[in-house]
This record gives sequence, structure tokens and C-alpha cells, in this order.
Amino acid sequence: MAWITKNSAGTVVEKRSEPYLTAAMKADLTNRLLPRFETTHAALLPALHMIQHEYGWIPAQAMLEIAEFLKLDPSQVIDTASFYEEYWLKPKGENLISVCRSIACEACDYKAITQVCKDKLGIEVGETTDDGKFTLVEVECLGSCDSAPVALVGEKLHEWLTPETIAKAIDDVKAGKAGHHHHGH
Repeated sequence: MAWITKNSAGTVVEKRSEPYLTAAMKADLTNRLLPRFETTHAALLPALHMIQHEYGWIPAQAMLEIAEFLKLDPSQVIDTASFYEEYWLKPKGENLISVCRSIACEACDYKAITQVCKDKLGIEVGETTDDGKFTLVEVECLGSCDSAPVALVGEKLHEWLTPETIAKAIDDVKAGKAGHHHHGH
């Protein structure tokens, strides 16, 4: 009987000729970070942060480069990157809208805020608009419970939100009135 095997080892990673983990990043890891840690595995989170900070997300190729550089198994890098919510394994929009769903925001109907975002942008939570301008997410807590409901639009915290005020915040970004935090490249 033939075994049906899953071709996980043969998964094709989109490659570009230029590495994501640059010589400067490797030097920074080698000189500044690695000496602080007992194992190279301990430097994995800072290495992932470095990539995400530079590109806004963590491409599969970058994870393979990190694995090779830190002498880790690629699966360790992928497992770690996919475990933490703050790492992005696919590109996100220029403007990230993070609606808080903490208990305080739940009491103040954050779902109505999320709904307005979904309706205005035509996307579901976790999706990015076709033009790459907006990504919508819900987060556990933004630490602003006394001014609930709240959402981050890019880097700007919007407090005491109503469906009208979140709609205006999105319109302001669309009109170019609100600056967004943009990553290089």
C-alpha cells in the first residue's frame, strides 16, 4: 500500500535574490544581541522584530534566513513567529485599524465600531483592502479602558468612539489628513 505523504518539506517559498536579513542586521545581531543570550534561540524574537520593523511583516524567506543565521530548524522559527499575535506573516495595509475588544470595550459595544469599519472598508477582521491601504484587526486590550470604546488607526489612539467618529477617522485617513506610520520599502 502506498503512503500518501504531505509535501510540507517541498513547500515552495517565494524567493527574491536580495536577502531580507541584511548584512547590517546580521552584524547588529552578532555584535549587540547574541552576546547577551546563552543560546542563539533566545535571539529569535529580536531577530523577528528586526525584520518586521524593517518590512512591516515577516516573509517566509526571511524566516528561513533567520533560521540559517541562528542555526535553528526552520520549523522553530515558523512556530515561534506564528505563535505570537504581534508578528505579521503576510503583508498588512499601510494603515492598521486595531479595534479593542477588552471587557470594557465589550461593555461599550466595540462590535458596532468593528462593524462600521467592515462596512466602510468592505473587509472582514483580519483582511486587507484590495488597494493595500487598510488592514482591520481586533486586539485584546489597548490599555485605555477608561475611555472605551477605543481603536488605533495607524499609530493614533481614538477614544470614546461612536460609529460616527470611527467613520470620520477612516475618512480622514482616506483623505490624507491623518498621517500613517509607514515602513521603509
